[in-house]
Amino acid sequence: MNEIEKRFRNIPEVEPDERDLKAMERIKKANDNGKGITLEEMDRIRAAQEYSGKISLRVPKTLHRDLTKAAKQEGISLNQFILYKLVR
Repeated sequence: MNEIEKRFRNIPEVEPDERDLKAMERIKKANDNGKGITLEEMDRIRAAQEYSGKISLRVPKTLHRDLTKAAKQEGISLNQFILYKLVR
């Protein structure tokens, strides 16, 4: 048994919470209806529950100013500009 397997064996099992139970019930219903569910759909459901899509970030005032100016020069919102820069 390697080190990772040893560590996983030491992780205590946790009972599912209400959110987990609801997700499991939706999946069961989807499968019972013959629709099935893909791993991608499961990931999408999980992401929708876990992530709001919002990030609160504190930056220096000068950086905020510079980003705002750059966004205005591009003719887009500050949010769009930062998102563009993040994905590049």
